[in-house]
Amino acid sequence: MKFFVDTAEIDAIAELNDLGMVDGVTTNPSLILKSGRDILEVTKEICDLVDGPVSAEVVATKADDMIAEGRKLAEIADNITVKLPLTWDGLKACKVLSGEGKMVNVTLCFSANQALIAAKAGATFISPFIGRLDDINIDGMDLIADIRTIYDNYGFETQILAASIRTVNHVLESARIGADVMTAPPEVIKKLAMHPLTDKGLETFLADWAKTGQKIL
Repeated sequence: MKFFVDTAEIDAIAELNDLGMVDGVTTNPSLILKSGRDILEVTKEICDLVDGPVSAEVVATKADDMIAEGRKLAEIADNITVKLPLTWDGLKACKVLSGEGKMVNVTLCFSANQALIAAKAGATFISPFIGRLDDINIDGMDLIADIRTIYDNYGFETQILAASIRTVNHVLESARIGADVMTAPPEVIKKLAMHPLTDKGLETFLADWAKTGQKIL
């Protein structure tokens, strides 16, 4: 499974990238707002730091305007993925931009039918939102499983990018089902390394080591 980091914070991306934990980055208008940076400036900095795809989202709602914004964003770097909403206009823009050879991430997916039609429109990535479905008492993992089945049935090359991930269990279940990619905030990725028994075991080892009175250095 590929790991994308869902943030526009450079320091957080750099820390995880140094550990080999970053296969790409996803951003959105909310994350750009949180960073307090200019979208073109911070996106260029992220693209220079990360080798993999960097999703930059359009803010237009009409197809022609989305296409124009997508082309502008794609000029930032070769690894830009234009992020488009899963609307009819977004699908029109997806068809045009993917036809021009640009990577496209179709976002805000909440149904398998939406994922199917995005694949037909040439999406590079489809971003089903797990956490937001959980919020309305719908199991987001069922959506990931349905999309995986449909894409495998027909050989679609669109990659499933599990998004709106909030817990380590979301990561685990996405990996079990076979999502190609997951994107999560830095703090969720860091929690993948945590387990209470690891902490307990380390505490015991250190206590016993202290009793030996020895030093390694």
